[in-house]
Amino acid sequence: MPVLLVVDDPGHWPLALPGVDVVSANDYLTDPAFHDGRGVVVLNLCLSYAYQSTGHYVSLLAEARGHRPKPSVATIQDLRSPGIVRFVSDELRALIQRALAPVRPAEFVLSVYFGASLAKRYQTLATALFNQFPAPLLRARFRRRGKQEWQLTGLAPIPAKEVPAAHRDALVEAATSYFAGRRWSARKRKMPRAHIAILVDPDEHEPPSDERALARFERAAHKLGLATERVTRDDYGRLREFDGLFIRTTTYVNHYTYRFASRAEAEGLVVVDSPRSIVRCTNKVFLAEHLARFKVPTPETLVVHAGNRDQVARTLGLPVVLKKPDSAFSVGVVKAESEEQLESMLDELLAESALVVAQGFMPTDYDWRVGIFGGKALYACRYFMAKKHWQIIKHEGTQATSGKVETLRVEDAPRAVVQLALDAARPLGDGLFGVDLKQAGKRVVVIEVNDNPSIDAGYEDKVLGAGLYEAIMAEFAERIERRRSGE
Repeated sequence: MPVLLVVDDPGHWPLALPGVDVVSANDYLTDPAFHDGRGVVVLNLCLSYAYQSTGHYVSLLAEARGHRPKPSVATIQDLRSPGIVRFVSDELRALIQRALAPVRPAEFVLSVYFGASLAKRYQTLATALFNQFPAPLLRARFRRRGKQEWQLTGLAPIPAKEVPAAHRDALVEAATSYFAGRRWSARKRKMPRAHIAILVDPDEHEPPSDERALARFERAAHKLGLATERVTRDDYGRLREFDGLFIRTTTYVNHYTYRFASRAEAEGLVVVDSPRSIVRCTNKVFLAEHLARFKVPTPETLVVHAGNRDQVARTLGLPVVLKKPDSAFSVGVVKAESEEQLESMLDELLAESALVVAQGFMPTDYDWRVGIFGGKALYACRYFMAKKHWQIIKHEGTQATSGKVETLRVEDAPRAVVQLALDAARPLGDGLFGVDLKQAGKRVVVIEVNDNPSIDAGYEDKVLGAGLYEAIMAEFAERIERRRSGE
């Protein structure tokens, strides 16, 4: 993928970077030769990014042309916002204090070149700042309050001509390292339909998709003419390089996955799952209220707080299931068999959250899971309870055991189960959902709706095989094309 380095005056940029063409801002804005070329990476190193300045228009028109500017307009706006800078200062507080502890003067300036610092001891801080504000050349200013507390006081791009001569070799090294091995190098090759980032956590013990499933997603994408790249939390600053973000690590609101989804959506990417889906599905209190609002059948449910905790047993009976608002994969879900257990468990849960969810216990041999994407049911599974346990996953310390899984064709699953799953997912949006249901005789109820559901090789894909992964990636491609066309 071609890379353009745009500066006010190429004469003020004396460095040669491998695979990078240096052009003037005026040429980029006015020469028809730069109007096309979807996917071109534009490194905007103009003197100013002020509103309606040349630098502002370079990033703005790059986005309009389908190019990939760094910094993006969103990043430019963030750099100009004192509120955002203060927020980042607070978020990175511990890292800032740790990195700058040896610094004696009360003020400190850190230059960040393509995410790298000249001094290795500041590299972690430089990476964190670049992830938040992905500008090629960035200057961060810090001030120490009192005798110990450091605070980030300002962020600004570094004009190309202000790079000190002593820093030039390091800048070239940082830029070369930044481009090395990236899929958007300047090598000639067929342009894919779109580029999708797959967010994973290599250290996650029970991720939503195992290694074989991830490989099948990648093969399905390639078959459809899509390029994929696995990214981790350290690639936050690279989101603008992609057309879509597919999250395949467990999501939470107070978590980097939510920040990834929010930033990607702000940058115009197609995101699965979206920030809205994460908020709606990961909080069980919201979900309970939402399902009740749309009259979706559920087990008898009570949102519990300090003022009504004494109503749980007489309203729902015993045993009763209690859920932390952000529970996932059966963690944070407990069953109280007695009044004493109930009181003890509520003490523990309400100490962490002002609200928890209580549901009447509905014993079954298995739970249904219907996978839905874009309003269509893709798979139906029966998840059987773990041996001698009341849940499909049994956690014992760091170990987890599961019951068996049976996958059916959607057409062979009970019609009432599939239809209720669709009814439950529809008000939540068009994300990738896993709807969990219980069936007892003719009664079918929704237990919860999960964003980012498990899709593991040999389980959810047992009926459709490669077709499941192709259906998901095809929906991704269609959404990207619709967004490009302005729909």
